[in-house]
Amino acid sequence: MKFSQAHPHELRRSKPGETPALRMIAWEITRSCNLSCVHCRAAAQYGPYPNEFTTRECFDLIDEVVSFSNPVIILTGGEPLMREDIFEVARYGTDKGLRMVMATNGTLITPENAKKMVDAGIQRISVSIDGKDAEHHDAFRKVEGAFEGSLQGIRYAKEAGMEFQINTTITRLNLDQLDDILKLALDIGAAAIHIFLLVPTGRGKELEAQEISPEDYEKTLNWFYDQHETYPIEFKATCAPHYHRIIRQRAKKEGKPVTFETFGLDAVTKGCLGGSAFCFISHLGQVQPCGYLELNCGNVRETPFSEIWRTSQVFLNLRDEDLYKGKCGICEYRRVCGGCRARAYEAAGDYLAEEPYCIYEPKRVQDALKGEAP
Repeated sequence: MKFSQAHPHELRRSKPGETPALRMIAWEITRSCNLSCVHCRAAAQYGPYPNEFTTRECFDLIDEVVSFSNPVIILTGGEPLMREDIFEVARYGTDKGLRMVMATNGTLITPENAKKMVDAGIQRISVSIDGKDAEHHDAFRKVEGAFEGSLQGIRYAKEAGMEFQINTTITRLNLDQLDDILKLALDIGAAAIHIFLLVPTGRGKELEAQEISPEDYEKTLNWFYDQHETYPIEFKATCAPHYHRIIRQRAKKEGKPVTFETFGLDAVTKGCLGGSAFCFISHLGQVQPCGYLELNCGNVRETPFSEIWRTSQVFLNLRDEDLYKGKCGICEYRRVCGGCRARAYEAAGDYLAEEPYCIYEPKRVQDALKGEAP
């Protein structure tokens, strides 16, 4: 999930030995959810889940965050609207100067809580749409009426003046629907469309056979680049770090500069931000590089969050691209791409291993092959 509107000069790379600035946190403020989506990272159910943060603990965590950083806070789940105090927490973060946003399935949005979102200072919501119509989306979400529920929630949010984006997880089930989903996002007035390439964790493991092939992965990201050039809407590819390589390859061929003005945040950030500008906090306080890479880097109930961010060995390793292995370790794009560390971990049991879904051969490999040719 990407919501950042940070100025590009704030996104400079950290110097060797310098702790990078924390720019974004995905906070699983509850694992409870009213849906049972087939790709769910958390395998979330209705709940309630024991030992989730109290309101006071939420406030304390926000105080700790602002003591050393000023990130975007993504209130996610589960379904964050299932927390009765969600607007209190959002308001507290807003009053502390944080940009508060929310990831919701949209089905629980009403005219009343849409207004509460705005009053709490939530600046954008994301709503997942994974099919072009009710038939396809509801099959993905495993709840009849989910498609219309999400669209109705979006309508209520729009009426309240809330900006929204559409998130779409791409699998073989909807690969042929991307043009239609994009058209839907444009028609309903989305500020952005963010595509997510499936990472098979949680219930998503059940969809492993529905992962698109590495070749389709490449084609999809090139399609996404073409749409970025065509439509006046924000485009972001998530769990798809190869897109940062593709941007530079395509732009070079077209003689275009890769700058904030031409490609937005994609020009000034790298593909995989886990542990270097972004992290995930679970409903129990466990800190991870991202929601899909379930490595325990510390718990905010036991260790100050600032200390975890500064000293976690996993984070320190992820920040050093020279530690990456296989072809990722020798790739000339490793500092702008980085490969999906969660997908590497699922495939090889090593979060520093090469990205298994990349078909690009690094220049060093290409040069070596040319040298062996007769």
